[in-house]
Amino acid sequence: QVRPVESGGGSVQAGGSLTLACAGARNIRRNAMAWYRQAPGNQREYVASIDHAGRTKYTDPVTGRFTISRDDAKNTGYLQMNSLKPEDTANYYCNVGGSHVSGRYLPVPSWGPGTQVTVSS
Repeated sequence: QVRPVESGGGSVQAGGSLTLACAGARNIRRNAMAWYRQAPGNQREYVASIDHAGRTKYTDPVTGRFTISRDDAKNTGYLQMNSLKPEDTANYYCNVGGSHVSGRYLPVPSWGPGTQVTVSS
């Protein structure tokens, strides 16, 4: 099974912006997808998701600062991150092909290497 590949991470100061990209292993434009992140010593946590119809959901700490989107022509997903905070520092992963059940995104067991985001104060 081909896994998604994330890119776009980097090191920024607090208040800065980054845009992450996900080159999907599956057909992104026909599937739901999500972004997760994992900081050292923590479990992987949900960040945002978009369903096949384009409806989006976010975890509360990123609402209003992050935007998940999808470019169907490029078969690529994105996570635009603005007003970054040090607590956003983590390795970010995308997940393609999961499902929304009772408003919650359930991921498929297929993960890429992630892309590191580091925010300094």
